[in-house]
Amino acid sequence: MVDILEVKNLKKYFKINSGQLHAVDDVTFSIQKGKTLGVVGESGCGKSTLGRTVLHLLESTDGQIFFDGEDVTHVDAKKLRKLREKMQIIFQDPFSSLNPRMSVSTTIAEPLELSGRFGKAEIGSLTDQLMDTVGLAPRLRNSYPHELDGGRRQRIGIARALALEPDFIVCDEPVSALDVSIQAQILNLMQDLQEKRQLTYIFITHDLSVVRHISDDICVMYMGQMVEKSPSKELFKNPLHPYTKALLSAVPVPNIHKKQERIILKGEVTSPVNPPPGCRFAKRCRYAAEGCQAPQNLTEVSPGHFLACHRYQEID
Repeated sequence: MVDILEVKNLKKYFKINSGQLHAVDDVTFSIQKGKTLGVVGESGCGKSTLGRTVLHLLESTDGQIFFDGEDVTHVDAKKLRKLREKMQIIFQDPFSSLNPRMSVSTTIAEPLELSGRFGKAEIGSLTDQLMDTVGLAPRLRNSYPHELDGGRRQRIGIARALALEPDFIVCDEPVSALDVSIQAQILNLMQDLQEKRQLTYIFITHDLSVVRHISDDICVMYMGQMVEKSPSKELFKNPLHPYTKALLSAVPVPNIHKKQERIILKGEVTSPVNPPPGCRFAKRCRYAAEGCQAPQNLTEVSPGHFLACHRYQEID
C-alpha cells in the first residue's frame, strides 16, 4: 500500500530568552493511505505541535515532509492554498474553533466559497449534503455554536474539514472535550467516514483506550521525541519502552480479578529547553544507566516495531 504521508527528521523549535524549546525533535514516520496513526503521550510532549507542523500551521525548523510523494516541506502561498484542500484538521475544542458569529450552514459553506470552485446554488446543496453526512439535522442550519451541545459542535468541525474532500486529516484530540457517550458517536462517525472516503488520519490523544479503538499504528512521544512506534495490537500486547509501559499501566482494566502493576514515575522531568543529547526519559526511568546519556535512535527491533531504547532487552 502507498504511503500518503512521509515525515523525515522533522524538527520544530521555538526561540525563547534562555535558548530554544525543542517541541518536536527529529521525528520520522510514514502513514499508508486509508490508515490511522495514533499519537499518544502526556500533555506537553509535542503531539499537537507535530500535527500542526505537518499541516504548515506552524513552519518546521528542519526536516522534510512528503505528501503523495511530493516534497511539501517548503511551499509558496499558492501551492499551500491547494495543499490545504487535501490536508485538513479537526480541532480539540469544538467551541473555540468555531466563529460564534457564524451559523452552522455559513461555517460549513465557508471553505466551499473560499475555494472559488462552486456556484451559490451548488454551495447550498453541498452544505446540506455535508450536514446530512455528519448527522446534523436540517433544522440546525441557522443555529449558532452557543445554541448547540459539544457533540453537534464537533460535527460542524468535521463537516468543515470534509468540505473540500481532503485525503488526510489531523484529528487533534477531537473527542477529549466530549462526554463518553458522545465520544463513541463521534469515533464511530469518523471510522465510517474513513471507510467510505478512504481518509487517512493522524489521531492525537492522551486517552489510550480511544487510540487503541481507532488506530492501525501508534507512536508514543516523550518530550518532543518519538520513543516507540508499532502496530496498535502489538503495542498493547508487547510494550517495550519503559515510558510506554508506564502509560499502559495507568489504563483501567475492567476485571476485578486481574492485578496490574501501576508504574509510578518519579524523578525530575527533563527541560525541553536546550535538552542534553541523551535519553530524555532517563531521569524518570528506573532502568537508566550510563549508556542512556548517549543519543537514543529509533530502531526497528522486530517487524514494524520501532524503539528508541538501547536497554530494552534487559528490562523485564
